[in-house]
Amino acid sequence: MSAYDLVIRGGTVVDGSGGAPFVGDVAVNAGRIAAVGAVTGRGAEEIDATGRIVTPGFVDPHTHYDGQAIWSDRLSPSSSHGVTSVVLGNCGVGFAPCRAEDRETLIDVMEGVEDIPGVVMADGLPWSWETFPQYLDALEAGLRDIDVAAFLPHSPLRVYAMGARGANREPANDDDLATMRGLAREAIEAGAIGFATSRLLIHKTASGAAIPSFDADTDELKAITAGMAEAGSGILQVVPNLFLGLGPEFALIADVAESCGRPATVTLGTANDGAPNWDGALEVMDGAGARGVSMTSQVLPRPIGMIEGLELSVHPFVLCPSWQALAKLPLDEKLAAMRDPHLRANLIAEEPDPGHPLAQMARNWEWLFPFAGEPDYAPAKDTSVAALAARANVSPPEWAYDWLTEGAGGNFLLATLGNYYEGRLDVVKELLSRPDCIVGLGDGGAHYSAICDASYPTFMLTHWVRDARGEGFSLEQAVHMLSRKPALAIGLGDRGLIAPGMKADLNVIDLDRLHLPMPHVAYDLPAGGRRLDQRATGYDATVVAGTVIRRFDEDTGARPGRLVRGAR
Repeated sequence: MSAYDLVIRGGTVVDGSGGAPFVGDVAVNAGRIAAVGAVTGRGAEEIDATGRIVTPGFVDPHTHYDGQAIWSDRLSPSSSHGVTSVVLGNCGVGFAPCRAEDRETLIDVMEGVEDIPGVVMADGLPWSWETFPQYLDALEAGLRDIDVAAFLPHSPLRVYAMGARGANREPANDDDLATMRGLAREAIEAGAIGFATSRLLIHKTASGAAIPSFDADTDELKAITAGMAEAGSGILQVVPNLFLGLGPEFALIADVAESCGRPATVTLGTANDGAPNWDGALEVMDGAGARGVSMTSQVLPRPIGMIEGLELSVHPFVLCPSWQALAKLPLDEKLAAMRDPHLRANLIAEEPDPGHPLAQMARNWEWLFPFAGEPDYAPAKDTSVAALAARANVSPPEWAYDWLTEGAGGNFLLATLGNYYEGRLDVVKELLSRPDCIVGLGDGGAHYSAICDASYPTFMLTHWVRDARGEGFSLEQAVHMLSRKPALAIGLGDRGLIAPGMKADLNVIDLDRLHLPMPHVAYDLPAGGRRLDQRATGYDATVVAGTVIRRFDEDTGARPGRLVRGAR
């Protein structure tokens, strides 16, 4: 009879604590780690990890799998990159609470903010819930590969409490505040991991309006988070309005966090040039920490950006008048039309019309780079479209047009919108080295046709560790950043660490073989919807609650993932 359900033998254990790696075994029983070190008992299943690293499962605190976790049993790309726990409901957008008459409103919000096609949501969501606790029950009823936890999102909460007044961003009255406070307490007690909101100016609905939570009064935020305080649990997650200055925004968030006595986690990114824009945020965080207010910032470990292409939702010509006749054509028909010299001349000469904020950012030629072959997320500044066009003695639109229409039309462009200060990642390294900054912002489940950043764990281990030549992070630092550090920041204290009694979420990784290929376009969403996906090679095994969900980079079909109910 076997002593353990699973034993991973002879690997280099990087336990998530930040301590030095060591060679040893990891034994698992009943979904928990039973022993670490020299394990003599046999396992019903054994994995030889000789020459491999063994890490905790990674934790992504910022995703948007609110819909995908309902319609799919695989949370890819995240689960392809060693992630075993994700948090959804970020940015204050989601699908609950919601009355039947408000479903189109929430679809409009998610289509605009998170680039999820409305038809995908209409076809993929059963809407078998109204309240947030009922939505959690729907998540719990489904089987999936990895674990999910959920924030209560502000925009649906506001619409549920206030109806059309909430959607139209009218001020909340005392009764509205009391209703939202009560609903927040109910959600936390049912298992919401916290409350999330967005103050970001470019978060717009598909109709072009500001989302319901935008610029909500501080009293409203304090009332809702008071519901968290009454429940005795929960994290405040905020996307600040980056266009108002990070210092004042972080000060407002710190004030709200202090008023409710609950931790806050906040999106932080840097500008690419100009005066440093992050110093004010760090000063606020230092001051908040000195007062006993818990604040962490989430930082993407590579440039914040998007991928542009003819088969995707964003590219430099997507808002041009002449493009509209091509927009819904298959790729091969688009290419055939674009090879007409007259259309080429028109598209190159035309100025874009107003449109979605992301589409309006598609032409920053100084920070736009060719993206093909081996993906380079930290390209040299002299390889920008502006620099390449100058060397070729053509305009940037001409260069981009010819690049996108080359061959079968599969070339991409990488738009680095932030986190790439002066064309380097030095500031990102400085931020991630702080104890109050965590890795995050993978955005899995959102921006399906423009962003594919859920692959950042593999980037972290290759770019910042294996290939950094001593100028990045140590292996133990990076694994700590990907596992235990975010787990603690968002209240998932039973994971992110290889130690007896901890949840048996684990990775066995061939660091030498680890590789991040180019993202690819897949049509596997409900109603045949399109998305960017990105695989990885080098993950010998990924384990969730003691069950192997991926083996040698392939899905095993096992579905041990469950809903994590925070307050419970």
